[in-house]
Amino acid sequence: MQRRTFLAQSSLALLVLAANRQAQALSIADLSNKDATAGIKAALEQGATAAVSLLGKTDGFLGNPAVKIPLPGYLDKAADLLRMTGQGKKVDELVTTMNRAAETAVPMGKDLLVGAVKSMSVDDAKKILGGGDNAVTQFFADKTRTPLGEKFLPVVTQATQKVNLAKSYNRVAGKLATTGLVQGDDTSIEKYVTGKTLDGLYTLIGEEEKKIRQDPVGTGSAILKKVFGAGA
Repeated sequence: MQRRTFLAQSSLALLVLAANRQAQALSIADLSNKDATAGIKAALEQGATAAVSLLGKTDGFLGNPAVKIPLPGYLDKAADLLRMTGQGKKVDELVTTMNRAAETAVPMGKDLLVGAVKSMSVDDAKKILGGGDNAVTQFFADKTRTPLGEKFLPVVTQATQKVNLAKSYNRVAGKLATTGLVQGDDTSIEKYVTGKTLDGLYTLIGEEEKKIRQDPVGTGSAILKKVFGAGA
């Protein structure tokens, strides 16, 4: 009798477990394209706005080790030597100027970032929803890196051209570029800082989006709870 009761209870438990798993699968599968897209758009817009707010202020870059812009290439390697020869103040001035330029430039990108989100397709949304850790970063980089770079470069140039060490770097980097020892954004301080500004911005957007995935209820948004809470 006890054995029969135990078997019945075990069967019931398995049925309940199976039913729960099926309900969980259905909750994810039943998300409509509209829901998925709306949820992703809400998450990314919220993440982008938060990232711009965090970075586009004093010490947004300089005070955040995760995105602080270091000296470029060979200049970073030579920093200790420069400090030993009494040029530490110049080194610090350039580091501060680069990061302040990034902090000034970032707020100019908010409209472009939000625009990219609003024009997102269903396929874009589903790739992000099921994508890996870099799905958000890749989406924004693909959609906005070039136009944001064009917006940020003049701001960065205006700031860095006032610093003598930046001018010295550009002269040396320009010569090294002809030999192939310096390539890409490292050929000028302006391009370097602009690129690092974009990297930092996308990194922080991705971090903010992760927080939303992990705690959709905490956002207070019904659509975020529905999409990212599915299957939780």
